[in-house]
Amino acid sequence: MTSTLLTRVKGRLFIHSRRKSAHALEGAYASLFHGRSLDFEDLRRYEHGDDIRDIDWRATARLSALLVKRSRASRMHSVVFAVDTGRDMAALAPNERPKSELAIMAVGALGVLSTRHGDEVSVLYGDAAGIGRTPPRRSEGALEHALRAIQRASAPDAAPSDRQQLLTTVTRTVSKRALLVIVTDEAPLTDADEQGLRRLRVQHDVLWITVRDADPVLDRPSRAARRDAETGWAVPAFLHGHDDVVAELSEAREAAAARRREVLSTLEISSATVSTHDDVVPALLSMLHRRKAAHARR
Repeated sequence: MTSTLLTRVKGRLFIHSRRKSAHALEGAYASLFHGRSLDFEDLRRYEHGDDIRDIDWRATARLSALLVKRSRASRMHSVVFAVDTGRDMAALAPNERPKSELAIMAVGALGVLSTRHGDEVSVLYGDAAGIGRTPPRRSEGALEHALRAIQRASAPDAAPSDRQQLLTTVTRTVSKRALLVIVTDEAPLTDADEQGLRRLRVQHDVLWITVRDADPVLDRPSRAARRDAETGWAVPAFLHGHDDVVAELSEAREAAAARRREVLSTLEISSATVSTHDDVVPALLSMLHRRKAAHARR
């Protein structure tokens, strides 16, 4: 039987659970929404990453084991993923795999946590040819369908990515306040992107996930195939390892990253950057912890 995308995502989460990252990620996700339910559900042993405010000190003293209270959510929430697809997302990430695989991993990991908490999940995805949306659902079956939609829309023969159209569509069609998770690549932020984010930030709680691009020119001589996703232009072999070219490209990438960090920081949008399958869960965990700390300071 062919492995589903969600099975692969869960496999990665299981790998990280041995490092206690998966449980900590779930705890960090639970802190995304303000307010704590009084609808008591059960007790379980304390694990790394739990909020100390959830410790049941009476039960801990009685049973001589550190225990935390779990409560049933008193109301469900809406999580919307806005995923930049198109042929740009079919291009390579630094791990020499399509960037779409990392986008799917990030959406899948947070989506699994959302469904486990009973939150409804929907995904907007698309490119210059149009934007699609999966209906809000609370099931893993619906999440699998959404991940496959992202996969199909991130093909080498798809239309170019269009981040501005994606953000505009979210503004126009998502009226209910939501946790909005934007997943895109390293394309520089435009003034229009910044304006779109300002509008969205007023209506929604926004998170931003950047999927890094593979270096178009390697830092050593190579005959490795490198093609521009937009034009199909092949990077000449003699450019690989050319010090001036490598330095110029690194400088341009850092300038774009610095502007992105500045804009997101100004708008108080927590963000993460992913390069490989292995760093998706730690990057998401770090982002959620920073967001929690930022809210605590307000």
